[in-house]
Amino acid sequence: MSKVFSLSEAGSIAIHSMVLIAGANSKLNVIKIAERTGSSKHHVAKVLQRLVKDDFLLSNRGPHGGFELKRPAEEINLLDVYESIEGKIEIAECPLNNMICAFDKCILGNIISDMTRNFQTYMKNQKLSEYIKA
Repeated sequence: MSKVFSLSEAGSIAIHSMVLIAGANSKLNVIKIAERTGSSKHHVAKVLQRLVKDDFLLSNRGPHGGFELKRPAEEINLLDVYESIEGKIEIAECPLNNMICAFDKCILGNIISDMTRNFQTYMKNQKLSEYIKA
């Protein structure tokens, strides 16, 4: 079945891991996060290292090691996490990236750019702190 929007496994791991880490009372390690997200520990480790590199997380090794947020959860939005993994979102006017259209009017109208802008706005307005259980 076709989907209009699809979130990559890496993007999903990043967002869900950040929410888990934000809501944890102590550091979370890769194994615990992999179990909670149902993902491969190797894939989780790779994604989390990217988030460490981009200054979202602190990482400590050892028996009491794990990951913790580098900034408060209310300062981190889902768009920043998403773009850390997927790259900066581009707003394309043409879904085929054509500079010149064969038609006088786009068959798809502005639906692609509108959907992208709506997604971008939604993700930017969602803070990690909104998903932490009180």
